Amino acid sequence: MGFNVGIIGCGSITRFRHAPEYKANPFVEEIVFYDRNIERAESLAAEFGGRVAVKLDDLLTDPTIVAISDCSSNEAHHIHTSKALLSGKHVLCEKPIALSVKHAEEIARAERKSGNKLMVDHNQRFTKAHQKAKEIVEKKELGEVLTFKTNFGHQGPEEWGITKSNATWFFKKERSPFGVAGDLGIHKIDLIHYLLDDEIEDAHAFHGALDKVDEHGNPIEVCDNVVCVLKTKKGRLGTASFSWTYYGKEDNSTTIYCQKGIIKIYHQANSQLVIEMNDGTVTHYELEQIQTNDNQTNTGVIDAFIACIVNDETPPVTSREAIASLKVIEKILDIEV
Repeated sequence: MGFNVGIIGCGSITRFRHAPEYKANPFVEEIVFYDRNIERAESLAAEFGGRVAVKLDDLLTDPTIVAISDCSSNEAHHIHTSKALLSGKHVLCEKPIALSVKHAEEIARAERKSGNKLMVDHNQRFTKAHQKAKEIVEKKELGEVLTFKTNFGHQGPEEWGITKSNATWFFKKERSPFGVAGDLGIHKIDLIHYLLDDEIEDAHAFHGALDKVDEHGNPIEVCDNVVCVLKTKKGRLGTASFSWTYYGKEDNSTTIYCQKGIIKIYHQANSQLVIEMNDGTVTHYELEQIQTNDNQTNTGVIDAFIACIVNDETPPVTSREAIASLKVIEKILDIEV
């Protein structure tokens, strides 16, 4: 028994991730696309064999649509996701859940009031290497976790966005004020919370616009680099770097230092997980390549979202968890709340 899904926003994230993964899911019958720019919606409807909603309300009131992906730009999530939930739809919201914890709490209230499912697209939890690392940490195979470091950097959103231009909304303070911290950093904060079954409670950071310029040649209004020191509730210490200026190969690596050895994730192309024990034993796991902007593979996010609807289960990334990560980003950027 299948159902229809709707997508709000028809940019790159929809074209490369949400639409193809819905198309491949056996429970999804038809995708309905909405974008303020109707040509974009028409283009994706033609590419994926779906149809177009001319107005957002057409999408929200369509009784055949059971679930919606909110792929609008960050400043609109609290509006669109809340409205979709209160219209009786299950929602998969792109990250960050909102541009402030205050707006995110608004979404959480709509979720509770509606009784519908809300999942947030923190997709790093779904890679095989990260899931295996979590299992190793949970079983304490290397003893307790002591410290960690994590990186996420690439050449910047102008290389990935639909317009391939430095006029991208990612560089605009009113639309994406967290800069690289909201684009890449929040993924790694969520990942650390997931891997360690812990939460970061303290953060100190430097951040700045070191190299990126906008379409007028001026330094961008948001940070393109962040380097931070983090402390978790359970007392683990770590560092994190997020960058839009890694002008070479993308870096999406994490290292977890434990009492009996080290877990290295996505340091090597062919061994996505490497365990180095303090007795000299080294174990290599060949699991899968990490998804990058140049290597678009199935993230597993859409399948997990559809499965939690079909099986009436709690979504694997909840609003509470998304808000916990957002709180850390506000701390990192020293945003007054």
